[in-house]
Amino acid sequence: MNRADRLAVTLATWFGCGLAPKGPGTMGALGGIVVALALHHGAGMAWWWLWVLVALGTPVGIWSAGRTAAVKGLKDPQIVVIDEVLGQWIALAAAVPGNWLHVGLAFGLFRLFDIFKPWPVRQLEGLKGGVGIIADDLMAGVYGAVVLAVFRTVVQW
Repeated sequence: MNRADRLAVTLATWFGCGLAPKGPGTMGALGGIVVALALHHGAGMAWWWLWVLVALGTPVGIWSAGRTAAVKGLKDPQIVVIDEVLGQWIALAAAVPGNWLHVGLAFGLFRLFDIFKPWPVRQLEGLKGGVGIIADDLMAGVYGAVVLAVFRTVVQW
């Protein structure tokens, strides 16, 4: 592997989270939460910055996921979890920062939609290369954010 391939694999595995022997997608989503919380609580970044990170991270994710898939010779390698990170950030954006129940719900809802893949999540997975690897998780994140936002509105909390 050349340096660009190594960089792609490092990013796609979210610095090793995707190399977990069990539940690499769950580990990637948790890795995304850790970074979001560190940026919010540690660096004082406002929660809306998650949207900026998703916008900036999506092209990087598409490149790194596509290149890692090519290096591994697989359509969607399990080790690629940058898609879970991006989708988790979208779901997390609907949570109230510092409310651990919201953070837990954002995590659970994202993983639920990522695993069960309701329409059109599964269809997006069929897109070519890195776009397909990333797009389904972005949509799962949107579903998670919408359900969490509706829940927060209905319950008034």
